Amino acid sequence: MAMRLLAVDIGNTNITMGLLDPNRTVPCPMSRAPCPTLLGTWRIRTEVGRTADEHFGALRDFLAWHGCEVSEVQGVVLCSVVPPLTTVFAELAQKFFGTDAFIVTGALDLGIRNAYQPPEAVGADRLVNAVAARHLYGVPCIVVDFGTATTFDAIDADGTYLGGAIAPGITTAAEALFQRTAQLPRVALTQPPCAIGRTTTESIQSGLLFGYVGLVKELVARFRAELGEGVKVIATGGLASLIAPLAGVVDAINPDLTLLGLGILWAQRNKQGKA
Repeated sequence: MAMRLLAVDIGNTNITMGLLDPNRTVPCPMSRAPCPTLLGTWRIRTEVGRTADEHFGALRDFLAWHGCEVSEVQGVVLCSVVPPLTTVFAELAQKFFGTDAFIVTGALDLGIRNAYQPPEAVGADRLVNAVAARHLYGVPCIVVDFGTATTFDAIDADGTYLGGAIAPGITTAAEALFQRTAQLPRVALTQPPCAIGRTTTESIQSGLLFGYVGLVKELVARFRAELGEGVKVIATGGLASLIAPLAGVVDAINPDLTLLGLGILWAQRNKQGKA
C-alpha cells in the first residue's frame, strides 16, 4: 500500500492542503535535504466553526480526486495562524488517520535560527516559507507571501531568519475600500489597461495593482540594501502570479512554497526519529 503525507497550511482566508509522497523524495537544490514529491493541492475557505468531521468530508473528496485511500495517509503535518482550527485538524488527524499531527510552531527547532523577538511571535507559516526558500533557492533571500496579509521575510547569508514586514493583503485592502466607502464598487483584481484609470473600476484596479507593485519594489529594495549582495526574491501566495511579474524584482514564483516547506520539515523530523 502506498504511503501518503497530508500537509495543511491553515490561513486566515483559506486552508491550503497538499498531498505528498514521502517515498518519492527529491533533493533540495541548495541543501540536498529530502523533499517529498507534491502530488496535488486543494484550497478551501477558512471557516472556524466547522468541525473535524465537516473538514474531513471535504478532505475525502480531495483524496478521492487523486486516487488516494484514507488508509494511505499515514502522516499529517500542519502550520496554522488560526488556533481554533489547529485543534480541529489535530483531532481530524487522530480520528480519521490514526496519527498525531506534526504541528509546526515557532517554538520548535526547525533547523533555522530564529532571530525574531520574541521567537514564538512570528507566524509558523513564515518560518516554514523561510525553511523552504533556504533549501530550494539558497540564502540570503527574501520571501514575499501574498495572502490575507502581504508579508516580507528576510533570511541572511548565515541562514538566520531575521524578521520582515507586514502589510495588508491586496484582497484585504480591496474589501476594506468597498466596505468603507459609499459609492466605490467591489472590483475584480485584474490588471487595468493603463495606470490612469478612465473609469471607477479601472481607477481602483490601478490603485490596488500598481500600488502594491510599488509596495513590493520599495520593500524589496530596502531589504536588499540591508541584506547585502546576492539576494534572491521568492514570491508565493494566491496572488503572487498576478503581482510579482509586474514588480520586476522577483526571481522565482512558487505558489506551493509553504506546502513544500512542510514536507521538508516532516522528512527531516522523520529522518531524525529513525536515526
